[in-house]
Amino acid sequence: MRLLLDQNLSPRLNELLADLFPGSMHVKDVGLESATDDSV
Repeated sequence: MRLLLDQNLSPRLNELLADLFPGSMHVKDVGLESATDDSV
């Protein structure tokens, strides 16, 4: 399972969760940092 981390969560969580959830990303990594919740 991959996660898409919300803007309100630290992007550093990707590093901490990489073993459990490989391929996870932060909204900042995919250009959605200013997108609305509905868009995400």
